Amino acid sequence: MNKFPVFKQTLGFLGCLTVSFSAAAIGGLASASAGSFYKVLNQPEWAPPSWLFAPVWTALYFLMALSVWLIWRSFGFQGARIALSLFVGQLVLNALWSWLFFVWHQGALAFYEILVLWGLILGTIISFWRLNRLAGMLLLPYLAWVTFAAVLAFTLWQLNPRFLS
Repeated sequence: MNKFPVFKQTLGFLGCLTVSFSAAAIGGLASASAGSFYKVLNQPEWAPPSWLFAPVWTALYFLMALSVWLIWRSFGFQGARIALSLFVGQLVLNALWSWLFFVWHQGALAFYEILVLWGLILGTIISFWRLNRLAGMLLLPYLAWVTFAAVLAFTLWQLNPRFLS
């Protein structure tokens, strides 16, 4: 059920990659000095090393791009308006989180924001799943990682009241 010719699908996939990795770049700007900030924070024993975040996020952004492309190529913008709006909303919050936590050191606000992000990701998964199960399933690792990240963000906020308000 491909709505578009192959050439347009290819361009669409490149567009989906561009949108997803643009959000990654915006968050990455905020995370540029995150390594040094992350190292000064009191860490729980189970916290991953800072080098692990980049490869995990790269894989997740690729899965996001593939997922949204599957929806777009089958339904277009008009046919999946709600699902695609949820996707864009979670992408915006995803990019914002790094700024809240790493640049503005807003531990409480970053934690509450990640809870809203989690809800938007879940809503996106449900919307995508109804349209294309594979597209929904591709976002499950993202939800799992953000669940872990929310627990880590809460723990870091609690362990570091001096650095994270």
